[in-house]
Amino acid sequence: MRLKTRRIREYLSRIEGQTVSVEAVHPLGVDPTADGEELKAFGYGKPLLVRYRVNGGSTVKQVVLNTMLPNHFGHEYRADRAASLLLAYDTYNHLPAHARALDVGVVEADGHLTSLGHGDEFFLLTEFVDGTPYADDLVRLRETGHLTDVDVRRAQALAEYLAHIHAVKRHDPDLYHRRLRDLVGGGEGIMGLIDSYPSDFPLAPPQWLAWVESRCVEWRWRLREKEHRLAQVHGDYHPYNVLFTRGTEFRLLDRSRGPWGEPADDVAALVINYLFFSLQRCGRLAFPFDHLWDTFWTTYLARTGDEELLSVIAPFLAWRGLVVASPLWYHVEDDVRRAIFAFITNVLTATTFDPAQVHRYLMSEETYEPA
Repeated sequence: MRLKTRRIREYLSRIEGQTVSVEAVHPLGVDPTADGEELKAFGYGKPLLVRYRVNGGSTVKQVVLNTMLPNHFGHEYRADRAASLLLAYDTYNHLPAHARALDVGVVEADGHLTSLGHGDEFFLLTEFVDGTPYADDLVRLRETGHLTDVDVRRAQALAEYLAHIHAVKRHDPDLYHRRLRDLVGGGEGIMGLIDSYPSDFPLAPPQWLAWVESRCVEWRWRLREKEHRLAQVHGDYHPYNVLFTRGTEFRLLDRSRGPWGEPADDVAALVINYLFFSLQRCGRLAFPFDHLWDTFWTTYLARTGDEELLSVIAPFLAWRGLVVASPLWYHVEDDVRRAIFAFITNVLTATTFDPAQVHRYLMSEETYEPA
């Protein structure tokens, strides 16, 4: 991104409400005539010192124009950098003795600088997609147990779609590490879900939640060297974000957490629901959900050949298990939650996940050691 003096002048003229003449623009704190190496070797972007006059006046004003560059400290995406600058604008002026924030804005594609400082909350405008949430199918199957050919073909279509998008790979170790970091430590990840549980919730005592958290940190280190797995993902591929239009045709909503990640994330987000709805129906994985479970796994693994997924999916299943078993998110019987918590414990303990052993994972063995 290259900022032109002309565009800076136009922007400052709009902010000041009068004509501005820019006298100098140069990197803040950098003396081009000085020799030697700068003490600070890394920064989040080079601030520019801008010196200007308003309406030909005698007073020279000075402001600092701050931008951010992509980096692997949680600023890989444009949204990350926007969030950081917006937080700066919202907080600088409330701390005594801090440099004041005068405005926050966006650099448009043609170089224009546009102010956002007078805004409040952001919004996103999307097209309207008509369709029926896949969750409605699962509710129907939970209530009736009547499996149709369309149900089977939809499970196949959902697996085939993931196989298709996961085939697009990217080499970016830092981004893969970031997705694992978000999985465990993010506000919407495992630690955030754990913090949302009531401290006095008897089915998930603090010592068990602490064990889950520490175990998932161990899993993060186990997965950390698998950067080759970084792929195109949806990021929140659950039945409420899948809208079927007719037959096996569907559209998606609410892609989350960036375009690249671990394929196991998408797989776990969907398959946990076959288990979850079956537990509500009969307390175990049984017909018709066991058929959809087997159909999805068989289709996905056959299309991708990704047997390695079974050795990395455990923390993603734990995360999605914490979601569906949460008293904040879902209203279900205690026995359903107990089964999910046993499932979480057992998949985090196993070295490799085996979809055919789901009944064993649902057995409560209390194999964890409290932290």
